[in-house]
Amino acid sequence: PVGPTCHMGTTSCFNGHPLPPLGFLAELEQILAARKGADPATSYTASLYGKGTKRIAQKVGEEGVEVALAAMAKDREELINESADLLYHLTVLLQNEGLGLQDVVQRLYERHNK
Repeated sequence: PVGPTCHMGTTSCFNGHPLPPLGFLAELEQILAARKGADPATSYTASLYGKGTKRIAQKVGEEGVEVALAAMAKDREELINESADLLYHLTVLLQNEGLGLQDVVQRLYERHNK
């Protein structure tokens, strides 16, 4: 829309909420894809892509275990941090294999509608 959409004259009724929209995951995918060709010496993401599927998959496994451990310890902050790491590494793995989060969301959607 052009101009405010909220009755308070702001762009959104949700200006007071600091959480980014889930759509940021699509932006993250674009950022990670752009880093594929970056210098591995200056980009962790580029270095991951350079190490290949085996190393990226190992990182996904490590992060998955760390998510489970944080949940078992009831450490909410660590659970958030490790979940972010897991999503990041999973996104890199999917892209490395020619897939994206949209493919995963589509499968979830299909399962939901069965």
